[in-house]
Amino acid sequence: MQALGCEGISKSQVSRICAKLDRVVASFLGRPLDGGPYRYLWLDALTQKVREDGRIAQVSVVVATAVNAEDQREVLGIDVGTSEDGACWLAFLRGLVARGLSGVELVTSDAHEGLKDAIATVFSGASWQRSSVQIRAGGKVPPVTARRERTLAA
Repeated sequence: MQALGCEGISKSQVSRICAKLDRVVASFLGRPLDGGPYRYLWLDALTQKVREDGRIAQVSVVVATAVNAEDQREVLGIDVGTSEDGACWLAFLRGLVARGLSGVELVTSDAHEGLKDAIATVFSGASWQRSSVQIRAGGKVPPVTARRERTLAA
């Protein structure tokens, strides 16, 4: 605990704090999504290295963000999976819908085929567009356009 700057805290205190945080996070991730309609939805994933059972493994952290009925950005959900495949995304999106996600008109994400298929399955009436961040990362936006986008977004 000294390495974390937490001298004088016992392992049992840390366990109690972590258990409380687990409950807070579970409550946040399981809350009803009643701020809709959520017309604009952003989906993204990060690949992270984590320690599991004494070994390093890669996991995908998937995130859904949307604009609620009050025009405020809201994190709707976060999940950790072993891969970023279509089945992972499909389960994640269906879970969001089960919690109340509705009214989606536009989904922005990367062009991962499994993700696009899951979006088409769950949000059949919604439009889809590729994230401009993903387009720039793929080198498909000329530097002048990318600079102009950054200026407009600021």
